[in-house]
Amino acid sequence: MVGTRKGAFFYSSDATRRKWKVDGPHSLGQIVHHLVLDPRDGRTLLMAARTGHLGPTVFRSTNWGKSWQEAKQPPAFKKAPEGQTGRAVDHVFWLTPGHPSQPGVWYAGTSPQGLFRSEDGGVTWNGVAGFNEHPMLPKWSGGPGDGTPDGPKLHSILVDPRDPAHMYLGMSSGGVFETLDACASWRPLNKGLVADFLPEKDAEYGHDPHCMALHPLRPDRLYQENHCGVYRLDRPGEVWQRIGLNLPKKIGDIGFPIVLHPRDPDTVWVFPMDGTTVWPRTSPGGRPAVYCSRDAGKTWKRQDQGLPREHAWFTVKRQAFAADDGDPAGLYFGATSGEIWMSDNEGRSWRFIASHLPHIYSVVTARTTSCKS
Repeated sequence: MVGTRKGAFFYSSDATRRKWKVDGPHSLGQIVHHLVLDPRDGRTLLMAARTGHLGPTVFRSTNWGKSWQEAKQPPAFKKAPEGQTGRAVDHVFWLTPGHPSQPGVWYAGTSPQGLFRSEDGGVTWNGVAGFNEHPMLPKWSGGPGDGTPDGPKLHSILVDPRDPAHMYLGMSSGGVFETLDACASWRPLNKGLVADFLPEKDAEYGHDPHCMALHPLRPDRLYQENHCGVYRLDRPGEVWQRIGLNLPKKIGDIGFPIVLHPRDPDTVWVFPMDGTTVWPRTSPGGRPAVYCSRDAGKTWKRQDQGLPREHAWFTVKRQAFAADDGDPAGLYFGATSGEIWMSDNEGRSWRFIASHLPHIYSVVTARTTSCKS
């Protein structure tokens, strides 16, 4: 499921993953930030879109895009009291299904940073008061001067598979935050993170996580790709370890996405980009590569067989790299140049399955009996 700057596309294959069929575009011309299939029912598909006429909203389909219904009540901040300046949702950026024990529950993250919840499969959305109305949120989120490109964002909403009351989220900017009581209260979880752009060393908040992932088979292990490095946290620990320093120095450890192996919590993939002084946000030296660690970040191996060897100045956004649950696991990333690259052997070799798409925002995988049922 591919979200782009000009609509959404579905690519489907059988278990061999050799031949692919395309369905789309859906919502042509609209910015699609995220497409997610509900793993609990295998048929509810939500799409976070920013439309030209409806503005920021969420669409819902239960027939793989044959028809879409806009949310009756999209994510929106509470109206400010008269005489005060309120916040308005610029776009819905991230979608996460709720805990398996809570069918119909979804979470959405927005720009500017807001957390929203639906209890009816995405039809209506309400703000999570414990977060959106937290007295520290203006300070946590950096205030109105946040300079994040395309706007500040709340992303990486992670639900502990053992406990629906335990969640993590990331804010760009702001940092990582945790709740233990079903979103009623939150606390920063940023010890050990570097923030070169902040005047305060070891700041409690104000960090810029790009993407964060929790491994479902080891829920106490989190990985993070940050504006200032790649990190791992093993709970109940409180201090993130910068495992990206083990990447080659000439490549660096700056990027946007981070992807976990479906069965091995020690295996992780990143797609580094040029994060030097001018921050061009391109593949380092115009030579794109995925880097894989099989030992939780102690060592890394370059995986670039089949990728362009030179003059390929693209990068991969935080939602545009994903793994499937095949054996061996398949990997897929969407480039800002409009190509979808895949590996059916866990990164040892790559080939592209689509080209000439609009700027790609997200790539998400799902296993289903039929994309047309």
